[in-house]
Amino acid sequence: MNRTLAALVGLSALALATQASAHAHLLASNPAADAAVAAPKQLTLQFSEKLQPKFSGLTVTMPQMNDMATPVKVTVSKDGMGLVATPSEPLSAGVYKVDWHAVTADTHRVTGAYTFTVR
Repeated sequence: MNRTLAALVGLSALALATQASAHAHLLASNPAADAAVAAPKQLTLQFSEKLQPKFSGLTVTMPQMNDMATPVKVTVSKDGMGLVATPSEPLSAGVYKVDWHAVTADTHRVTGAYTFTVR
């Protein structure tokens, strides 16, 4: 009986440690990765945890133009779990790369990137 109890306590501790060390991850984006869309007025990225606004953000570049940066204003969504990027001008046709970084309460920085195409 003591071994069973010890095993259950050990498994519970392992499960809690795994949950505590989890970092935010990207749940969805609009435009979605690899999508071909009309020029969006905004880009949105939704994360699994609340973001630290001061340490989270994104950049938008055009790989076919030597990674020329596309000016965007980036804010954190009202619920704190997303990034919203508003281009200063309509996006022209071409491939765009979104490089994002997010920091949540656990203070660990996670990064990622994806591309989409404007028709």
